[in-house]
Amino acid sequence: MSTFEDADTEETVTCLQMTIYHPGQQSGIFKSIRFCSKEKFPSIEVVKFGRNSNMCQYTFQDKQVSRIQFVLQPFKQFNSSVLSFEIKNMSKKTSLMVDNQELGYLNKMDLPYKCMLRFGEYQFLLQKEDGESVESFETQFIMSSRPLLQENNWPTQNPIPEDGMYSSYFTHRSSPSEMDENEL
Repeated sequence: MSTFEDADTEETVTCLQMTIYHPGQQSGIFKSIRFCSKEKFPSIEVVKFGRNSNMCQYTFQDKQVSRIQFVLQPFKQFNSSVLSFEIKNMSKKTSLMVDNQELGYLNKMDLPYKCMLRFGEYQFLLQKEDGESVESFETQFIMSSRPLLQENNWPTQNPIPEDGMYSSYFTHRSSPSEMDENEL
């Protein structure tokens, strides 16, 4: 029988908290996601998001989402004792926006401690809480009832079109303009 003195020291675990929003979320898009509870993963695991339940840990019930939309992979920076995450876009059709950085197919980047992730009409506010353990990490989902861009005072941005790429038409205009119907 082990005693208190012999017990292993418990380490805190890095948690990636994801607050999510989609205008059609009441239709069951997120029904496979367990909200508010934390889910633990070994740090060697790549966490996949998409619509294919055989391949992804987190699935969206939406035909406009790719089979694998994006992946999150934990890693440790040089000279760091905590886990970090990188995100990689796995969709050939839709770009991911991480804050103001556009990621095309197979592009990846390190996630900042707090960032806004967007694709289509999906909005994710990702926030990392550091832990001591490098053996595992946790995820936690929270559903927002309001669009995250307005709720968190992020700059308003256009949704990513279904063809996947922003065009200069959307990104360079600072305000709406009127057009005569004869100009179309």
